Amino acid sequence: MTPKKIWANFAVSDLERTTKFYTELGFKPNGIHSSTRELTSFLFGEDDFVIHFFLKDILKTSIKGEIADSQKTNEIIFTLSAKSKDQVNNWEKEVERAGGKIISRPEEFGKGYYGFVFADPDGHRFNVFYMEGF
Repeated sequence: MTPKKIWANFAVSDLERTTKFYTELGFKPNGIHSSTRELTSFLFGEDDFVIHFFLKDILKTSIKGEIADSQKTNEIIFTLSAKSKDQVNNWEKEVERAGGKIISRPEEFGKGYYGFVFADPDGHRFNVFYMEGF
């Protein structure tokens, strides 16, 4: 297989809340989908990785199956790479201000690793991670 592109799809219960949360964190809206009432979409990182956030019922219908309850289980955990420990600490504050839930506070993970875990308002988890030399 040689896919043209890869992106992620998450289920959410409130598009407005999701749009507000990721906008407050400074992620770039994926304007292609700004006119729909079924999803909101953002670009992540230098390579503009796309994450679509669909209303749960819309996504459930299109995948023809059940959606994991993100408040109870991890469907996938993406890692957001930070440039420094200070940036990790600043992002923790930004996530809290925007309404995210801090799962674990910033801490060392062995030599040269530092980060924390947060969940967005729908429970989707992200690692924030600084790795020396990366």
